[in-house]
Amino acid sequence: MKYKFISKILTKEDIKEIENKIAEVEKNTSGEIRLCIKKKKNYGQRNLSSRAIALEEFHKLKMNDTKEGTGVLIFILLKERLFEIVADYGINSKVNQIFWDSIVQRMAIEFRNNNFKNGIIHCIEAIGDKLKKEFPRKLDDINELPDTVSIEN
Repeated sequence: MKYKFISKILTKEDIKEIENKIAEVEKNTSGEIRLCIKKKKNYGQRNLSSRAIALEEFHKLKMNDTKEGTGVLIFILLKERLFEIVADYGINSKVNQIFWDSIVQRMAIEFRNNNFKNGIIHCIEAIGDKLKKEFPRKLDDINELPDTVSIEN
């Protein structure tokens, strides 16, 4: 495993299962989902909120480069025990904050119970269900972004 810190919450098999779940969900939508797990803030981020760091990662991972603004990033800042969900403009035009809050609440419960994989999988499935409804897959749809989990120190 690239970074050992991740093994405290997810196994290699868990990560593969999460990547497979993202790929499966994206077969039904034009949306793009990524998971980024970062160990801690770096020195330059020490005064930034978890939201600001998630937005940086959103752009770094090119989540904002999708054709119709349909990128969603699930961002976990492990050491601070914080997470954020960032959606691009296309999704935010159709999905309200109540939906995102419900996902965050469920993830928080799962994470408090050390069920990280279950919390992440549930989040991906819930986002996938919503994207399938609001952004169904089109005939010419391509997978615009990798389904891999981004892991950073």
